[in-house]
Amino acid sequence: MERNESSGEKAAKLMIDKPSDFLFHAAYTAYSKAWDENLSEDARTKLNSIMLSFSAGGSSSFYSQLDEFRADANSDFRGRSMIRSQRKRAWRKEEQKKARMSRHKK
Repeated sequence: MERNESSGEKAAKLMIDKPSDFLFHAAYTAYSKAWDENLSEDARTKLNSIMLSFSAGGSSSFYSQLDEFRADANSDFRGRSMIRSQRKRAWRKEEQKKARMSRHKK
């Protein structure tokens, strides 16, 4: 692991990925993307400390801390979304009706 202790040095990206551990790999991928998008040394140092704390103990608040630095984190899509489903028979009936209507509208 690489660690930046003094504020005069540039923050180095941590290379601690574990591809065999899915949760850790997903967290590291999110960290890596956020690290690449942020050019400020202060932000990169904070990202390193967040990732090190996650690797040490598996912090449950990792993503909430990381969201501050992520550009793709969109607040519009937070929360529940409604999934609309229907039975196959109902779908077929609706499709037949649409086809009938489109044939006769011409």
